[in-house]
Amino acid sequence: MNASRIEQLQESTARPAGFSLGEFIRRRPESITFVLLVAICVAVAIANPAFLQPSTLIDIGRASVVMGLFALGVFIILAAGGIDVSFTAIAAFTMYSLTVLVLNHFPGMPLLVILLVATAGGALLGIVNGLLVHHLKVPSLIVTIGTQYLFRGFLLSFIGTVWIMSLPPQMGAFGRLPLLQFESANGAVVTLPVYFLILPAAAVVTWWILNRTLMGRAIFAVGGNADVASRLGYNLRTVHLFLFGYAGALAGLAGIIHVCANRQANPFDLVGTEINVIAAVVLGGARITGGTGTVLGTMLGVLLIVVINSVLVMVGIPSTWQRLVVGSFILLAAAFFVTRQRKK
Repeated sequence: MNASRIEQLQESTARPAGFSLGEFIRRRPESITFVLLVAICVAVAIANPAFLQPSTLIDIGRASVVMGLFALGVFIILAAGGIDVSFTAIAAFTMYSLTVLVLNHFPGMPLLVILLVATAGGALLGIVNGLLVHHLKVPSLIVTIGTQYLFRGFLLSFIGTVWIMSLPPQMGAFGRLPLLQFESANGAVVTLPVYFLILPAAAVVTWWILNRTLMGRAIFAVGGNADVASRLGYNLRTVHLFLFGYAGALAGLAGIIHVCANRQANPFDLVGTEINVIAAVVLGGARITGGTGTVLGTMLGVLLIVVINSVLVMVGIPSTWQRLVVGSFILLAAAFFVTRQRKK
């Protein structure tokens, strides 16, 4: 080995690869989401110090739970190169039908059983998506658009369309159960509910699956190139069933939490939230083509969307303009990520 080669090896050892800021951003795109989130929070806090009050922060945390559970399911499918838009229909179907079942037939069903049934019911509907995607060999977007209408249409046609304003006592009590409770300066009681803990628990489980299991490796391999993954020995049918079943389970769980938190069951709820959830995942650094992304980035994307919506409400922007503002922000952020990808 000549002297110049030895010097090159010494330099490469002394100076770690990817040390530059541009390389760091390329490797960790969620860092941009974090910077945007901090910048928005600082700007709003300077303009309106009330933003940093504990009550506002707890409201943001509460609003992140259902969206965060949806986003984790969307992310794990997006990482495999697919996309799912049926998760709100799965959540609505599960939450409403289960509420009707408990009210009319099993009023004494324990809360833990209710949560488990909601999760299992969502998983079964998700597996329907997985089977269709695998056997029809069509893009998951097309399949889940169809099943979205199918699940919601079945719900409204055969189960019910009436708002349920009086929940089973155990569900209402779960929605009110406090994890943290205190009195604010104006005398109002501020509560962080126990169900908030479900989101970080789901995030940890999702991270473990993606980073510590063979299934996680298979998901990213399929997202990189499904044909190559199949030739490497990964069972695409198993991956598809797991992906959509897991996303459906999270959607079912999110649906029943939504009911308990709002203390009513409305079969028309959650319509139109798909775009916000998918945007949160993409803004968290996940590529729409699959193969990349992190759980941390997904959670940061959820916080970013929730904070933007909260800020718009705080400053008094009419609801008719909120979608315009959010959509513009999403387009600007997406353009930034595309530009970074082209530079790479």
